Amino acid sequence: MKYDIIFAGVGGQGVLSMAAVIGRAAAAEGLSARQSEVHGMAQRGGAVTAHLRLSDVPTASDLIPRGAADLILSLEPVEALRSLEYLSPEGVLISSSNAMINVPDYPDEQELLKRVRAAAPHSLLVDAEGLAREAGDVLACNSVMVGAASKVLPLKIESLEAALAACFARKGESVIAVNRAAFRAGCAAAT
Repeated sequence: MKYDIIFAGVGGQGVLSMAAVIGRAAAAEGLSARQSEVHGMAQRGGAVTAHLRLSDVPTASDLIPRGAADLILSLEPVEALRSLEYLSPEGVLISSSNAMINVPDYPDEQELLKRVRAAAPHSLLVDAEGLAREAGDVLACNSVMVGAASKVLPLKIESLEAALAACFARKGESVIAVNRAAFRAGCAAAT
């Protein structure tokens, strides 16, 4: 088994937290999880990407070749489109529908969302901000997106929830509860 994921977003959105949760869940299930990350100009809202390769045998490289990703999981629609060259023809694109307008010439949002929907045969847009806000904290968008991806990931829901709790444990029970609710909202959004 091999499953390759590209994570995309803007600095401060929690791209690396998504990768950490999924990587930890994979390790708990006995899979090899190799991660590589690129921090853009994160302090200025720049692009942040991460590669995560899951496998039942050791993987030599942590970088995913273009055209080979099984999943692109993005917190921002422009960054989802920017990552498309990595998606395999059978791959799934899951993106937040919420734009992070951080440049003056940001594309028209409705046209952008139309492009994301048409970008891949299997694509899903999720109102991550709205679902995270309902769960108790708009900062939990990344947990919403992990929940939305849970339907296509080769991992058990229980492993993902346990990894989520472990990743946020140092922030306290209330943060874990909000992120768990956000994760479950994302799961429901993907059905």
